[in-house]
Amino acid sequence: MTMAVVLIALVDLSVLFQIFSPWKATPLASNWQQMDNTLTITLVITGFVFIFLNLFLVYMLMRFSHRKGRRAAYQPENKKLELWLISITTIGIIALLAPGLLVYADFVHVPKNAMQVEVLGQQWQWRFRFPGAGGKFGRTNVGLVSAANPFGIDPADRAGSGNILINSNELHLPVNYPIQMVLRSQDVLHDFYVPPFRARMNMVPGTVTSFWFTPNKVGRYEVLCAQLCGIGHANMRGYVVVEDAASFQRWLQGQPTFAVSMMPHPTVNAGVPGTVTGLVAQGKALAASKACISCHTVDGNPLVGPTWKGLFGKTETMENGSTALVDEAYLRNFIRNPTAHIVKGFTPIMPKIEMTDEELTALVAYIKSFGTPPQGSPQNQAATASESN
Repeated sequence: MTMAVVLIALVDLSVLFQIFSPWKATPLASNWQQMDNTLTITLVITGFVFIFLNLFLVYMLMRFSHRKGRRAAYQPENKKLELWLISITTIGIIALLAPGLLVYADFVHVPKNAMQVEVLGQQWQWRFRFPGAGGKFGRTNVGLVSAANPFGIDPADRAGSGNILINSNELHLPVNYPIQMVLRSQDVLHDFYVPPFRARMNMVPGTVTSFWFTPNKVGRYEVLCAQLCGIGHANMRGYVVVEDAASFQRWLQGQPTFAVSMMPHPTVNAGVPGTVTGLVAQGKALAASKACISCHTVDGNPLVGPTWKGLFGKTETMENGSTALVDEAYLRNFIRNPTAHIVKGFTPIMPKIEMTDEELTALVAYIKSFGTPPQGSPQNQAATASESN
């Protein structure tokens, strides 16, 4: 009897939790209402089975509870019961799978007028590419990937010169226009996921995958990586801004093409008056887009990596007992080759992040902006002694 009461309470609480739970799906912002319908069908079927089986078990406990003088009859086979179980199970599985198969048939059928957008995932940042005026993506080759050419676009392919590159974690899209997302990964398994769009797909290294959707609500939506991709996975985030066609075109026209990005740029001099503020702002944007903030804080509390507050000018102790002054050369070398030295107390898990010289200069300026160790601290005294020598 006790077990029957527990099962009834379990069913009641489960149903009430589903009805009054504060955790609901985010408001739909795309054409994929079918996705929500499929989830609803799955919830109804599995919920019915859950309730039925538990109440059936309660009935069995009550109907066939132990009684003095009663013995169970042995029945090795019951073909009628087996036929019923097979039939009901088959119908249930068809009801679960069929809606998903119908939705997937539409999911892989990309409209002919869809705008293509390439998404490049890399620990722990997003980049995007548009075909440009030619309407075609340029050829890519993993051997061409570098800090200046993160997409690995072949400069010899004329179709690639007009490709529009978005080297940040913010993507703009026009509202009420079908979009095909072409997905590539630079290193490990990722998954480009915007919950209100309901559409997503794994990004497999060495493979090009894709999905499509039509954003139908203007707004700013957060991008998540839905596959565990390393220590900075939780902070591999970005934004999709859905706006009217005119605003989208203005934004797109302000982005650089591949040909422009490959032009030589003068090296930024952090010592020139008036340029430090710009460098710090650029470094701050880089820290966010390249997910440095997933491992380093700026408030003095270390995460999986040292905090940047008071880091510049500090004397770090290495795992082998040696020490090193954190100056510009130290920061540049550490960012370029993060596993060459291991700071005591920290695991060497920082990935090698490709950066141009200009980007490295900006990031170092941003780290320097958080000051040096407090006056009188052992780190400050060591730095002063080192400078005097």
